[in-house]
Amino acid sequence: MSSVSYHISNLLEKMTSADKDFRFMATNDLMLELQKDSIKLDEDSERKVVIMLLKLLEDKNGEVQNLAVKCLAPLVSKVKEPQVETMVDTLCSNMTSDKEQLRDISSMGLKTVIAELPLSSSGLTLTVSVCKKITSQLIGAMGKQDDVSVQLEALDILSDMLGRLSGALVSFHGSLLSSLLPQLTSPRMAVRKRSILALGHLVPCCSPALFSQLTEHLLTELSKGPPTSNTRTYIQCLATVSRQGGHRVGEHLEKLIPMVVKFTGVEDDELREYCFQAFEAFIRRCPKEMSPHVATVTQLCLKFMTFDPNYNYDDTEEEEDSMDIEDGLDEESDDEYSDDDDMSWKVRRSSIKCLEALISTRRDLLLSFYSSICPTLLTRFKEREENVRADVFAAFSTLLRQTRQVQSLLKSTEVPAIVKAIHRQLKEKSIKSRQGCFCLLTELAHTVPGALEEHIPALIPGIVFSLTDKSTSSTMRIDALTFFHVLLLSHPPQAFQPHMQVLLPPVVACVEDTFYKITSEALLVTQQLVRVIRPQGQAAAAGGFDPKPFVREAFSVTMKRLKATDIDQEVKERAISCMGHMVCHLGDHLGAELQGVLAIFLERLKNEITRLTAVRTITLISASPLKTDLTSILPEALSVLGSFLRKNQRALKLGTLACLTALVTHHAASIKPAALEPVLSELPALVDETDMHVSQVSITLLTCMAKACPSSLAKISSSVLPGVFRLVHSPLLQGGALVAIVDFLQALVLSKTSNLGYSQLLKSLTEPFHSPQSPADGSVIHRQSYHSVARCVAALSSASPKETPSTVAGLIQEVKSPGSPEPARVLALLCLGEVGRSGSLGGSKEVQGVILDAFTSTSEEVKTAASCALGSMAVGSLKDYLPFLLKEISAQPRRQYLLLHSLKEVISACPASSLSPHVESIWALLFQNCECQEEGTRNLVAECLGKLTLGNPAQLLPRLKQQLKAGSPLARSTVVTAIKFTIVDHPALIDSLLKDCIGDFLKTLQDEDINVRRVALVMFNSAAHNKPSLIRGLLGAVLPHLYKETQIRKDLIREVEMGPFKHTVDDGLDVRKAAFECMYTLLDSCLEGLDVLQFLDHVEEGLKDHYDIRMLTFLMLARLVSLCPAAVLQRLDRLVEPLKATCTTKVKAGSVKQEFEKQEELRRSAMRAVAALLAVPEVERSPSMADFANQIRSNADMASIYQSVQGGEGGGPTESMDMS
Repeated sequence: MSSVSYHISNLLEKMTSADKDFRFMATNDLMLELQKDSIKLDEDSERKVVIMLLKLLEDKNGEVQNLAVKCLAPLVSKVKEPQVETMVDTLCSNMTSDKEQLRDISSMGLKTVIAELPLSSSGLTLTVSVCKKITSQLIGAMGKQDDVSVQLEALDILSDMLGRLSGALVSFHGSLLSSLLPQLTSPRMAVRKRSILALGHLVPCCSPALFSQLTEHLLTELSKGPPTSNTRTYIQCLATVSRQGGHRVGEHLEKLIPMVVKFTGVEDDELREYCFQAFEAFIRRCPKEMSPHVATVTQLCLKFMTFDPNYNYDDTEEEEDSMDIEDGLDEESDDEYSDDDDMSWKVRRSSIKCLEALISTRRDLLLSFYSSICPTLLTRFKEREENVRADVFAAFSTLLRQTRQVQSLLKSTEVPAIVKAIHRQLKEKSIKSRQGCFCLLTELAHTVPGALEEHIPALIPGIVFSLTDKSTSSTMRIDALTFFHVLLLSHPPQAFQPHMQVLLPPVVACVEDTFYKITSEALLVTQQLVRVIRPQGQAAAAGGFDPKPFVREAFSVTMKRLKATDIDQEVKERAISCMGHMVCHLGDHLGAELQGVLAIFLERLKNEITRLTAVRTITLISASPLKTDLTSILPEALSVLGSFLRKNQRALKLGTLACLTALVTHHAASIKPAALEPVLSELPALVDETDMHVSQVSITLLTCMAKACPSSLAKISSSVLPGVFRLVHSPLLQGGALVAIVDFLQALVLSKTSNLGYSQLLKSLTEPFHSPQSPADGSVIHRQSYHSVARCVAALSSASPKETPSTVAGLIQEVKSPGSPEPARVLALLCLGEVGRSGSLGGSKEVQGVILDAFTSTSEEVKTAASCALGSMAVGSLKDYLPFLLKEISAQPRRQYLLLHSLKEVISACPASSLSPHVESIWALLFQNCECQEEGTRNLVAECLGKLTLGNPAQLLPRLKQQLKAGSPLARSTVVTAIKFTIVDHPALIDSLLKDCIGDFLKTLQDEDINVRRVALVMFNSAAHNKPSLIRGLLGAVLPHLYKETQIRKDLIREVEMGPFKHTVDDGLDVRKAAFECMYTLLDSCLEGLDVLQFLDHVEEGLKDHYDIRMLTFLMLARLVSLCPAAVLQRLDRLVEPLKATCTTKVKAGSVKQEFEKQEELRRSAMRAVAALLAVPEVERSPSMADFANQIRSNADMASIYQSVQGGEGGGPTESMDMS
């Protein structure tokens, strides 16, 4: 006998002891044994353990019984199937026993077993057979009408089982339904309620036929006009079924809605409440199918949210005398009239919740809600029932939240009405009401910043009341402080200054509070109040407000918190930040205290926990216009800050660099060059292409040093500069980092301190381009670095104008010299261009000649560089170069592409005013070339046209529109592409004009030429991506044409013979791809304008299309799951098949490597969509999806793909598409 078996048989023996303590300890030890993963039982031990535990369930001692139940959980996964079945049989038969205690314990045991049954495919057979046993027994137990407690337990266990293992019970769904439906008319309410719950769990995964049977049954019963108590149950059941079954109810709504509407007319408050709960479920689950009924439901809600037959809201209450209400409320609580029988509040609450569901699901109807719902909701702010009032506030907050994107909806007249209705509630005794008010006001301040400015005097008493009232709970205070903080952030300081006497004391008292969360919020508010007491910038000039009376009060409490070290981390950080604002705004009022504060900041800077906050605070103080004297802490602070640059924490590095920049800029006079050495020694490591942002900020700091204390940079040539030059030659350098380097080099030349003069710097920049390149040692120069170096050379030349002529002569020589290597010639051309951009070349004929010669070069690189250079020079002096450029474009058709590139550069970089004399000639020239056969040239022409139109939209946009009618298909495609280039991602003059006429350009989606349709789709995609506002109003007209382009057209597929092989070519693929790309973009920018179910129809088609389109639709599906899961669940069964097909497809054995890679990528992409689907909790209730999920788990190949996708190796489920 193994040691485990021996140990367990010992325990079993003790369990038969007469002493209850022995039995208890032995059962406890057994439980600990069973919980070990390593335990293995032989068959005999298994049987003995199971029999003994089942016997202990009948033990006389309750504690032993409870322990025995707990042992069942680990036992389920440790013993074989026959033993589990024995357990279940015994437990089920105990369920019907006469002893109540045994029944209770057995039902707990069954629930424990159900919770432990395995869901994985390997354990499914066990789960299914156990469930069948339990179900058949429970159906029998439910039929026992004589004993209600047995029925209730049986229903409870069934609900648990259906909730967790519904898929395993498919064969029983029919019999479960037929045994549950009669329970809905049980005389006991508890039985009805639990039956409804069980039906709710059954609904999501039963077959459509059963679902229809259930709905039909409810409809039939309701139409018979049953007694009110039964009607209530059926309506409640409807609401539950709708909440759980979601979209399935949609097809039955036409019959259901009139029925439910009819029952709202019955004089029964609870029935009405259930009716509105049903409406709410319908609205949330089937928004599309509910559309025709929205008006009806809204009317009913508005009618019943004011339904209060037992109470007269006195209209004189509108007068400002609030005492009447108080008295009214007191009278009510006397004995003459009891409010306990009044259930009308339930009707009001459910109708308001129903309205809230409407508001949150139908953004498209917001405009009408403001006229229909908003006024009525406002009148309900005086609701007498606290719970209902809280719901009124919640519904109104939802309305405001939905309005955030379109603030114009909230009329200026509504804000005073809201404040008037609310401000008295802020002094109510009821905490729930006040919290509701603060939430609503916070939402209002976010939705329309600044709207509450003139109402601040009305709100202040309420805020102060909540902060000072002794009976107020801590959450209430925190809510009041949070709202006050939002109010201070979103309104100008002058609005609060007159009220400072009233506002500051309660906030200061809250800083002193013992509860750390209140202190922390109060410090945030104090920080904002400091800005109110003495604003900086433009606001400061406006006010003549004297801060003096308030400084001491705010300072002393903040100082107390700043000094304390034994407080919460959050309070520490906020105390530092708050005191930082005080020094920044009120430093000159602190007098002798200031040095003490600075010393504490230095301490906090050295402490690892508070150092980041301290760094940010010192940055703030050093940039303060009060020019606070920091000499006492500067030397030590600089060395500590220098050490931070070595740390790994990126936020700390960036914060420190910003702090050093502020110190060097504002306090250079107090800094000795030696004090900066610890900082300079750390900088070389930070200037590196692995983190461009840190490099940029480091170089900005160096620029400040070069300007403010140049002597500190004497030793820079060997330390930081090599890194800077490496960065200039890096292919990753662009944007902000490049601008920072250009500024630095200019500052360096102008500072004249470094032993590196102009010529030295120039040599270091251009050196790599003169040495021979070999791919072997990685010294090949990237195209981007040519442009970076050219920018730097031009910057140096503009900083030293005396050197420019000799530099230009050298560059021209470099280009002409036949012996100079190609990289050097390319660089020289680009440098000429950049130097010329500043206009310092004049109209040199020699330069023109050099450029024209370069156009005849055999090297493509040199030609391209020459076209860039010509464009840049023309930007510098239009009158010299532009006529020459236009003449060349007409005269040299072979160089047209290069010359158009130069023209594009000119149009992009020149301001519209300087171009205006030349617009006509450029326009005419472009239209001569808009029908060119070469697509690349056409695109260039289109880009030039688009950018030209951006400069002068009023004149040129109508002319583009004219060209649509006149031109050939090629000309039309050029015009449509030109429109794409007028849509930029920042506000522009053209926007309002474009909005009026973009519909005309989008009509090209119906063009007979396929290429024009494709470019129209690309243009539409660009609009949806960069300026959705242009096309939101046109979606109704455009979407049908867009969807039409997603369909495969047989007439565009042709066969091409390639020797012995036949190859199919699909000419419609590019258009389809463009259409699906538009659909993807619309998901992000115009979701509210889409009918998601119709959208899904086309996604579903795309899942069976060509490789490229399937990749796109998998991405779309993953995106849709996160945006509108309910709609995806509605279509789940149709979407699973194509996903399954992709994941299980194998490539033919003899295929080429690319085929394997393509298929692998497809499967990964499909699996990402599956992973996104499986993240939605209700997904596995669908039988087909549950089946597919099991297939993935059991197939090693698919499981490994799923794991890798889950692990984020593939970018996560919503990996975004490249939209460039």
